[in-house]
Amino acid sequence: MKILILNGPNLNMLGTREPKIYGNETLDKINSEIIEFKNKQNLDIELDFFQTNHEGEIVDKIQEANEIYDGIILNPAAYTHTSIAIADAIKAITIPVVEVHLSNIYARENYRNFSHSANACIAQIAGFSKNSYKLALLGLYEYLNNNE
Repeated sequence: MKILILNGPNLNMLGTREPKIYGNETLDKINSEIIEFKNKQNLDIELDFFQTNHEGEIVDKIQEANEIYDGIILNPAAYTHTSIAIADAIKAITIPVVEVHLSNIYARENYRNFSHSANACIAQIAGFSKNSYKLALLGLYEYLNNNE
């Protein structure tokens, strides 16, 4: 099983960006912890990680992933609230996508209370900080194993 973890804009700034909301850990550290979690859980998964600040690159990665991966864990970051293109790309592929957020987007500013992409995903996990990724990984793994 092969899963892409795809991160959107400004997540490369984790560790220094608004630590009260996003914590003090870098994206590289979170990615390492996801790998450790996968290994401790004995999940037979190959993981690839990709981060970009560009909407078109996210769309391209989603489209390419359809031929390479069994599923995607996506943190579209600010594009969650603005990008119909990302939502359309998710709808255009056949593999499942789980949307994740470090913070609870529904407990923040009003403009963050809506996700265009969540409607195209099989699930959304938000508000558990770095553990949102781990929960998404476990959920996607179970989903893929039960829907083969």
